[in-house]
Amino acid sequence: MKIFAWPTNIRDAKAIQISLRDKVKIVPLKKAPRYIASVDASFFDDKVVAVACLYGYPELSHLEHEIAIGKTNFPYIPGYLTFREGPAITNALDILKIKPDLILVDGQGFAHPKGIGIASHIGVLLNIPTIGCAKSRLVGEYKEPGSRKGDWSPLKYNGRTVGAVLRTKDNVRPLFVSPGHKIDLKGSIEVVLRCVGKYRIPEPLRMADSLSKKIRNEFVV
Repeated sequence: MKIFAWPTNIRDAKAIQISLRDKVKIVPLKKAPRYIASVDASFFDDKVVAVACLYGYPELSHLEHEIAIGKTNFPYIPGYLTFREGPAITNALDILKIKPDLILVDGQGFAHPKGIGIASHIGVLLNIPTIGCAKSRLVGEYKEPGSRKGDWSPLKYNGRTVGAVLRTKDNVRPLFVSPGHKIDLKGSIEVVLRCVGKYRIPEPLRMADSLSKKIRNEFVV
């Protein structure tokens, strides 16, 4: 198991973000992934439930999923989600029997105030391509994309394109997609669209979200 230093206070978290952000690489994907993992987390009391689901790609066959439950040692602070969810998420990924070639993360990648959201942070730590796929915007400005599946508009922050506001189904609310690490925006959009099934949320992320909430609810009376 990989051991990472996870701070419990904002001062140390800021220092770690600064030290890692220059290691984020927004570059074209070197090769098409064969295995994709998705990760999500839910909370109850002082605990976090993280789920990592593994899929064959591009056929989207569900191969396995693993669960990690841990104590939350970092407060909820916007922009620092990694330090609250990251320990359990990386533990769940570490248990997977097959190492993924790419990870879909419910959160931000490069579209982050410091340029290193949870997807980027996990990508750098694990040295694996990652994509951030979020339901809401953290930073940036955009124009509403067209109404058809595949339409998108650039998400701009401080004069740079940091992500895409992507319509994954006709006439539904868009998602906020941003490259995390070792992939570019074009590749991120392509992978997310290939992972969309009947619903707005990419199927691997829907599975991770559903499982994390189901397990959480088993603990909540």
